Amino acid sequence: MTRSTKSNQRKILVFFLFILVFGALAGWTTPKIWNRVVLGLDLQGGFDVLYQIVPPAGQKVDETAVKATVAALDRRINALGVAEPSIQVEGSDRIRVQLAGVFDQQQAKEMLGKPAVLEFRAPDGTVLLTGRDLKSNARYETNPQTNAPVVAVEFQDPAKFRDITEKYLGQPIAIVLDGQVISAPTVRNVIPDGRAVIEGEKTPDDAIRLANLLNAGALPYPLKELSSTAVGPTLGQAALQKTMVAAVVAVALIFLFMIVVYRIPGLVADLSLLVYLYLILLVFAGLKVTLTLPGLAALVLGVGMAVDANIITYERIRDEFRTGKSVLSSFVAGTRKSLRTILDSNITTVIAGIVMYFFGTGSIRGFAVALIVSIVISMVTAVFLSRWLLHLLVTSDWLKSPAWYGLKEGGQTP
Repeated sequence: MTRSTKSNQRKILVFFLFILVFGALAGWTTPKIWNRVVLGLDLQGGFDVLYQIVPPAGQKVDETAVKATVAALDRRINALGVAEPSIQVEGSDRIRVQLAGVFDQQQAKEMLGKPAVLEFRAPDGTVLLTGRDLKSNARYETNPQTNAPVVAVEFQDPAKFRDITEKYLGQPIAIVLDGQVISAPTVRNVIPDGRAVIEGEKTPDDAIRLANLLNAGALPYPLKELSSTAVGPTLGQAALQKTMVAAVVAVALIFLFMIVVYRIPGLVADLSLLVYLYLILLVFAGLKVTLTLPGLAALVLGVGMAVDANIITYERIRDEFRTGKSVLSSFVAGTRKSLRTILDSNITTVIAGIVMYFFGTGSIRGFAVALIVSIVISMVTAVFLSRWLLHLLVTSDWLKSPAWYGLKEGGQTP
């Protein structure tokens, strides 16, 4: 056996080994990766609410106020335990919040928009402390004597709280939440360590909710609800199923077209598309990118663009073959000449995606992110991976007949 024969056999072995390894890896990990992909509001249900910041009279909403409000909303959403929320600023004073997988709208809205202004007032009404004097570690506990739910709190300045309890020893200090007295315990002892409990909650759930509000902090400005939209879990699941069916049908037709028209190169293109789809899921799951309905459409569009890159390459190869060159020479010249065209077309689309991301809102930005990611990955798979795989076959002399590559002697297509 000559050295050339061994080299050709090695190339064929590498080609099939790649298929085997990728098939095993994708089959084992794809279900796990899919379960880690964060689905957007339109794919799993939830609700969308649009708020307007209402500043005090004589003040304007500036960028600092918007950022502070967004930060406060983010803390409150974290208290709800929502994974990967969407908080987007629209215009100069509006904030859109999307909570996928949350279906108790009333509770969520109370958590998001409630001012949660906590004050500790003396018997004469003087405000002694506010919620800003508390540490963000309020928690639900039970009174050991009565087993009633209480909220344990800790103050930022223990000395300040000690002085207050010393001054008002034997007198009631009203705990006022949003203008309503929720408790008025009598100071029975001087508290030196800054730790106290808030009584008055009727159920453990009420105590937990109060603790979450206190930990989230007060909103810098009141919020006015402009609109809200709910998407039920059944509707979101139906949208996901229909979109997935459409995507599978589209991809299957693309695969069939490539094999029928381009034969072995088409099969290689289909293989690179499978790698493209796998890498897309891997990137979305790893970066915690929220997949929305427009984003899913962008991924299917990315499949078409990845195929387009392969078609440009294969047609260039055909053009070279028509000039009388061999299959190998046509492959080398065609891949080289097609690269510039592919790069130019993809770069212009990425630029369009970047513009949509920075100037768009909501679902437009989700579409732009998915489009940019899909183009970058398609460049890796369609331009580099498929060419490498096809290079292994062409240079192995295993499939010598031009018919295997959608060609026939004389430069015509079969």
